[in-house]
Amino acid sequence: MKKRHEQKLILLSIGLLIAFSIPISLLFNSEKEVFGYPMILIYVFVVWMISIIISFVIVKKYDE
Repeated sequence: MKKRHEQKLILLSIGLLIAFSIPISLLFNSEKEVFGYPMILIYVFVVWMISIIISFVIVKKYDE
């Protein structure tokens, strides 16, 4: 894997660290519900799913 693709994965990791930090996560800690689930749970799983898709695309597209 090329160095720039490794850098993309490192940037993704830093972005996830910021996205899952307590101040950002608490922004979604409300009484609102989506399909019967609390907002914070939806936030965690959506961010997690998006990160898996992005990392899959980076690894699959640039795997050498």
